[in-house]
Amino acid sequence: MFKKILVANRGEIAVRILRACRELGIDTVAVYSEADRNALHVRYADEAYLLGPAPSRESYLRADKIIDIARKCGADAIHPGYGFLAEREAFAAACADAGITYIGPKPSAIAAMGDKMTARDTVAAAGVPVVPGTEGKGAMRDEELLALAPKIGFPLLVKASAGGGGKGMREVTSLAEMPALLASARREAESAFGDGNVYIEKLVSGARHIEIQILADTHGNAIYLGERDCSIQRRHQKLIEEAPSPFVDEELRRKMGEVAVKAAQSVDYVNAGTIEFLVDKDSNFFFLEMNTRLQVEHPVTELVTGIDIVAEQIRIARGRQLSYKQQDVVLRGHALECRINAEDPYNGFMPSTGTITHSLLPTGPGVRVDTGVYPGFEITPFYDPMIAKLIVWGETRGQAILRMRRALEEYRIVGVRTNIPFHQTMMDSHRFMAGQYDTRFVEERFSMPELEHDQEMHYPEIAAVFATLAAHHEAQRSAQFVMRNERDASNWKWVGRWERMHR
Repeated sequence: MFKKILVANRGEIAVRILRACRELGIDTVAVYSEADRNALHVRYADEAYLLGPAPSRESYLRADKIIDIARKCGADAIHPGYGFLAEREAFAAACADAGITYIGPKPSAIAAMGDKMTARDTVAAAGVPVVPGTEGKGAMRDEELLALAPKIGFPLLVKASAGGGGKGMREVTSLAEMPALLASARREAESAFGDGNVYIEKLVSGARHIEIQILADTHGNAIYLGERDCSIQRRHQKLIEEAPSPFVDEELRRKMGEVAVKAAQSVDYVNAGTIEFLVDKDSNFFFLEMNTRLQVEHPVTELVTGIDIVAEQIRIARGRQLSYKQQDVVLRGHALECRINAEDPYNGFMPSTGTITHSLLPTGPGVRVDTGVYPGFEITPFYDPMIAKLIVWGETRGQAILRMRRALEEYRIVGVRTNIPFHQTMMDSHRFMAGQYDTRFVEERFSMPELEHDQEMHYPEIAAVFATLAAHHEAQRSAQFVMRNERDASNWKWVGRWERMHR
């Protein structure tokens, strides 16, 4: 087993990995930017080292600094988490050159699957169905993409070749608007992943976003851990995930799982990864992309399978065989995850920054919260606005929804605005409760009457009522006088003395 692991990330995922290391008895190292000097992952690790200024390009994307720190502190492995350097072939190769184990896939697999264009060609050659789109390998110029777009047909998606999380992705409905959207997507991809290359693919309408979690070791074993439904999205950013999907039956799950394993084996994939599919109304599924890393939504799979995916990642990287065979993977119950973001749902989900002055986490049966913030922590504009992941488990989907409602009601965050009201409204949506949604549901068919009603409320009157109540409360407090007791002891002691005197 490794003696010391450096976690090359921040926020809740860094804390999650540090906890897995602690359970395995492994020493840990954190790295941080100037903006994260007081972050929770810095406090939780055994050692912590400064990377540089707040912008990720000068800190968390500095592979050379991270490897240098790993060398100096004696770390024998690096876990990249997700985002930042997690899908960078060069970083994985640099770790190997430095004699440090990279807890993730081999550089060749990242190159084949981490670049979305190459991944499409690779799995297509293996017989896996793909969404119509850009064919061929290598970077394509805007002129080439503009010439290809009419042949694919609108609407279509411009997508970043590297990374994920909805960054560098734009929906295009006409050729006229495409040049500006291409430029915008390239800028965002370059900023987020250091790679501005993009490709295009057909937008499948009415589809569900279903992903299959896979694990593979260095001994040729590969398994799938069921599916996650990630169709509840806004602007291609996932908001709610659940496992298993209310749309997928046992036969479709088996077919997609076997195809996912086949796709991973086509590039000799090792460690944890996720194969993402689009599934149409007729249950036809198409390969979308592969994320060669740990996913944000991995906890829902952990809850329904009982498998610690991060611990398995570490064991696989150490050269051990998988702890489970395919027949050992049994889905029990249902899990939901809500991403709690520092966004204002009353103002177009604009990012909200500031200092968290109060945080009360929900607890109770079947509730799990993965977070990297605490009271006094500052939410800055430099990184992703996700504050926490609220995950619940229930014996049935109905029970999971009820528990999520209760957990959202208990969750208290003061200091920044959050999207908790959005999640509460979603849990009350009849279409969501019935499992009748797709990737366009939030933007086209989901309404938030509670939020719209709140916008119409008369805030001055509400403020006046609260001010009156506060003034009344303070007046009552000032009218209470606590006088010193005439006796030098409590009534209980006084009675005791009286009883002893009259015995």
